[in-house]
Amino acid sequence: MSKALVALVGRPNVGKSTLFNKIVGERLSVVDDRPGTTRDRIQAPVEWNGVGFTLVDTGGIEPLEALRNKEKKAMAEGSQDFVFEIREQAEMAIAEADVLVFTTDAQVGLTGADSAVAEIIRKLMGQRQATGKPVPTVIVAASKAEAQGPKTGSMEFYALGLGEVLPTSGIHGDGVGDLLDAVVNAIPKHAPDAPDETVKIALVGRPNVGKSSMFNRLIGEPRVIVSPVAGTTRDAIDTLIEFNEKVQGGAGEEAQSHQITLIDTAGIRKRGTIEPGVEKYSVLRAFKAMERADVVVLMLDVTDGIIAQDEHIAGYIQDENKSAIVCVNKWDEVESPEKIDRIAKHVEGYGYLTQKMTEFLKVVQGRLNFMPYMPALFTSAKMGFRTDQVFSTALRAYESRSMRIPTSDVNRILREAMEKHSPPSKGGRFLKFYFGSQVGVNPPHFVFQVNDPKLVHFSYKRFLENRLRDEYGFMGTPINISFKGRKDE
Repeated sequence: MSKALVALVGRPNVGKSTLFNKIVGERLSVVDDRPGTTRDRIQAPVEWNGVGFTLVDTGGIEPLEALRNKEKKAMAEGSQDFVFEIREQAEMAIAEADVLVFTTDAQVGLTGADSAVAEIIRKLMGQRQATGKPVPTVIVAASKAEAQGPKTGSMEFYALGLGEVLPTSGIHGDGVGDLLDAVVNAIPKHAPDAPDETVKIALVGRPNVGKSSMFNRLIGEPRVIVSPVAGTTRDAIDTLIEFNEKVQGGAGEEAQSHQITLIDTAGIRKRGTIEPGVEKYSVLRAFKAMERADVVVLMLDVTDGIIAQDEHIAGYIQDENKSAIVCVNKWDEVESPEKIDRIAKHVEGYGYLTQKMTEFLKVVQGRLNFMPYMPALFTSAKMGFRTDQVFSTALRAYESRSMRIPTSDVNRILREAMEKHSPPSKGGRFLKFYFGSQVGVNPPHFVFQVNDPKLVHFSYKRFLENRLRDEYGFMGTPINISFKGRKDE
């Protein structure tokens, strides 16, 4: 189940971004005294009292008349103004949120703009209710309360009729704990979902790398609009597929059926180029799709090579601890599919590759060296070239994600590793290993008992991971390794 969505909303310049930064503990939002500084919506994971949720910062909502006046002024000055887009993306956050934190300014007090924004919120909540969607709880945060005495300057906001009012200070942190308590209590307590036994595979990447074309090719019908204009796909789209593959069994080749949920997502641009409004909203949906996927297919456009944004998206996948494969798309623009079958040579672990594929594979491995376990496929969604390998490879990564190694084998691998390379020392103290075991899956997690975890150098940790991979592969899957010290030492 995806985490609950909590959105900070309100008119411009009431301290939403300052409050956001205080809650998440980092300066992720640009803070400025000028209204409208936060033009895009920013999200971050938050955990409070054991409850996790996604906090979303939004640009300020302004009444339409004020927006029209700003638009006229912007046109007169010959500048671009995003006020309508800011309002739009804030409204989209309201349409999706489980809890709304309506932020006001305790120093200024209740204004007509606050009342107008409250009306907008009530209208949008009414629309949600009419469509059968649950209506979010609204909590009013009287921000900038550091200049007021307790409760002073906040009581008047009860006149909005939106619910409880809590004085807070994003600068000093006063009242933030009470606000988070109220948020956690307001998050809907859903009944546990029925177990989803399908393998969830998400296609992600920059705009226009061929995700929708690949999606259509994999499901065998044009369910998604395919367009050369970047940004066509606005929402994450799920499709349930029954995939039958031929596997080698005891009596020869036999068919095996897999239930797959394939998720197509919008292209993820680097933050500075994400347009406010619909595009920013769709990028948020792409991140949520990545969060619930078992395996992520990172699509690359070979005609562009690998650029920094491809590396950033791979970093997002790594941060989510997801299994992943790389799909180098549009290969038909490099080599003719008919010619490839004649000149390709078998490369251990990668199948049949041409010389150009081998050279590009080295580029992939060099630029994405922080995820060396990802296999790479060379495909053409347009021509259908090697697209039949996507599901099979993703399923192998999923199997690796669920793999368990017997404790006896973990300790055998540990002994052999120590015989090959002795554990490091520091300050005259030697690292000692006592025991190792696998304590979890999805992804695999190994814990090694040592005399002092501080003696473990990152290079030895990587050496142990490589030894585990040499023995069991774990193709396409990250491995978590942690070290635990003995209490008596």
